[in-house]
Amino acid sequence: MKFTRNHYFLIGILLILFGIQFRLVDSFVINERCTRALDRVMRKTPVASNDAFSAFAMQVHPNPTKRVQPPRWIGAAMVVSGIVVTLHSFALRRS
Repeated sequence: MKFTRNHYFLIGILLILFGIQFRLVDSFVINERCTRALDRVMRKTPVASNDAFSAFAMQVHPNPTKRVQPPRWIGAAMVVSGIVVTLHSFALRRS
């Protein structure tokens, strides 16, 4: 599939919108399935331990979740990249 002007424009607009979202959001909470997959990949600390406090906490909030805090510069980089790709789409010839 050949990339046309419309494809570049769409990718640029999506990068701009995702960049704005990353700039506005402080952190993301991922669900249990993604948390377990991320834990398997990172191999850091276990998701939940077997001590008494963890057993009590699992009754209150049963699904282990992880909070991801992306750096502030990622949003700005995505917005700038989106602007460049969008402007590039205007420079291409119509086909």
